[in-house]
Order: sequence, then structure tokens, then C-alpha cells
Amino acid sequence: MEITAGGLLEVRITPADVGKRVSVRRVERGRSGAPEYADAVGVLTSWNEGVLLITRKNGETVRIAESSLVAGKVVPPAPARRRGPAASFEELSRVGARSWQPLESERLGEWTLRAAAGFTRRANSVLPLGDPGIPLDDALARVTSWYAERGLPAYVQAATGAVGTQELLIAELERRGWAAEVSAEVRIGALAPVGDVDAPAAGDVRLRRVPDEEWLGRYGKVGDPDVARRVLTEGPSVWFAALPGGRAIGRCVVDGRWAGFAAVTVDPAHRREGLATAVMAALARRALEEGASAAWLQVETDNPGALALYDGLGFAPHHTYHHYRAAA
Repeated sequence: MEITAGGLLEVRITPADVGKRVSVRRVERGRSGAPEYADAVGVLTSWNEGVLLITRKNGETVRIAESSLVAGKVVPPAPARRRGPAASFEELSRVGARSWQPLESERLGEWTLRAAAGFTRRANSVLPLGDPGIPLDDALARVTSWYAERGLPAYVQAATGAVGTQELLIAELERRGWAAEVSAEVRIGALAPVGDVDAPAAGDVRLRRVPDEEWLGRYGKVGDPDVARRVLTEGPSVWFAALPGGRAIGRCVVDGRWAGFAAVTVDPAHRREGLATAVMAALARRALEEGASAAWLQVETDNPGALALYDGLGFAPHHTYHHYRAAA
């Protein structure tokens, strides 16, 4: 917070700071009538009619009455991570897109419209890395009609929490009634420690270039197997891992220095046996052989078991992405 020479808090932000990262303090009356203070840090996405909207790193929007502000200032981006790989939001977004490709796509300016017969939101959503080249309302109308032509709901995948993410776009989507359905953290870490994990079952992991029926059955999100295989097998260098009997599976895409992990799934009857770690260790060793040095993955924010696993393997949050669905 800003403190003046006289020891008083000071508001040093204005509506001209929309789009910048800010830190604010507000005061409200508690149940007892005594003043209560609350802080918020995030991107200032709107300041209209006496109300500020601040989007936090996790995508949560905080509404703050201008009249309740007691302090505020513009703050620099969050400091860079001091361990593990360095990566920009755009780099990770493009690596992620190459790892999970649609059956068809179309450019709209710097946006990419993606469709894959409804198999996963990632392959059936807009990736808006830049300017669509036309006014936003026109772009969203085109998006909605493009997906309707394919019998699909319209989704936009947008991110928060890092330099260059899309808080302002998200604010505009929410203003137009688009709603977030699923949020996931993108996490990054060094690859070698994953490969070095002592996971005895890793020696039993089978690695293949194409998922078999047992792998698809364990993955459990497959409608049309042919569509699923086409999406899952596309990428620079794709590997599928499985333990005998379908006890655990995983997928890894090697793309230059990056190894991207996905679809790590364990039979409920064999959880807490270290099988997810074994699958990831086997995939990491293969990726290291192909020259990768950094790792990334996506994990839904309401999956505490997976979050704990990835914490233990050294993966730290980089940013969070959200799938916004068009208003009905």
C-alpha cells in the first residue's frame, strides 16, 4: 500500500490504469460495526460508475466500490520464478496448442477457431492469442456461428495470472454473458527430477506411439474412438504410457525443450500405489532421451489429489486458463 509522509494511506490509481496490475485496500463495516479492511491484487479490468473490477490470478473477479477505497497503487508483474524453466505465456500457449490439435481450424485475425467433433474443450474452443482483426462483438458473433455450423457450443479459452494473459478479454466476455465452466492451472517444472524419481513400477510401463483400446478405456472420456485417436496422436512427438491391466496411463508430447504431460489416469482400485508417478517417470525418461529439459502440464483446479502429486514432483503454477461458454 502507499503511505504518505504523514502516515496516511493513499489511493494512487485512476481509471486510466485499467489493464494494469494493481494492489488495493478497501474498508467495509463488519457485523460489529467496526471497520474491516481487505486487500486485493490483480489486473484492473474495469472502472465504471463508481465500481472497480479486479481480476485475480486465479480468474476470480472482485467488485470494489470506489467509495470504499483507502489505498491503491500500480504494482509490477509478479517476480519471475527462481527455479525451474523460464517461459512466457505465449510460448506455453503455442506449445500447448501443438500438443492437443483439433481436426479442423480456421484463423480469425490472430485468433484460432478449433473443432474436433466435441472431443474435449481444448480441441473445441477458440485460442485468442492476439487481435481478431475485427471489433470484438463481430468476432464473437463469427465464433458463435462457426461452432453452431458444426453443432457445437462456442467456447473461448482465455488465461489469467501471468504477464500477457487475457484478463481484459475475460472481463469483456463476462460483460456479454459468457460464463466460465472449467478452470485449469498450467504448471511447469524441470524435467530431469521427474525422470529421476525412484518409482519401481516405472520399469513395467509400456510406451507406444498409438493408444490401444485398453488405454482409451482407462482414459474414459472417449465418445468416438476414431476422433479421439486422431486428436491424441497429433503432435511433434507423442508417446502413450500404460501399466499392464490398464492400472495407470499417461500421455506425453515432446516439442523441442518441452515435454507436455496429459491424461495421467489411475484405476481407482490402485490409487496411492505410486502408479501415476511411475507413468510420469517413464515418460520423462523418454522425453529426456529426445532432448527435452523442461516439463509442463495442465491440472483442473478442483483436483486436490493431482495437485498434491504435481507439487511433489516440483511443478509450480505458471498461469490459469478458463473455458468461457457463450450465453444461451
